[in-house]
Amino acid sequence: MPRTGFIDHIGIGVPDLAATKEYYDDLMTVLGLREWFETGPGGPLNYGPDGARGTQLFFYQAEEPGFYSRLQTGLHHLAFLVESRAVVREAHRWARARDAVVLDEPREFPQYGPHCFATYWLDPHGFKLEAVCHRPDES
Repeated sequence: MPRTGFIDHIGIGVPDLAATKEYYDDLMTVLGLREWFETGPGGPLNYGPDGARGTQLFFYQAEEPGFYSRLQTGLHHLAFLVESRAVVREAHRWARARDAVVLDEPREFPQYGPHCFATYWLDPHGFKLEAVCHRPDES
């Protein structure tokens, strides 16, 4: 029986779907996620866990122009749960290689629970992204 109460998917409107596809297709390989089904040039884009049920992320071409700010009412950030601290570090390197604005270097955030290890950065649209692992250090 399926579990209920969890988020099945999240849909986000973006100003440039083609640029979003290029960015997120590459990022999702680092995070261990994949495209679930192919869509046409008008989208939507979709990503989720590889071979497992879990929350999926959809991107849609915005139909109206607008300004996004995580500091206003609405979406604050997207957190991607990853397998290990090594993947958090890899996501950080990936973001740095694309000249992303890094908000927090990879480190522990004990205020969010034991073993919380994360990094935060901004995507090209200004969305705050997080790669997070809740496992102890592998060393």
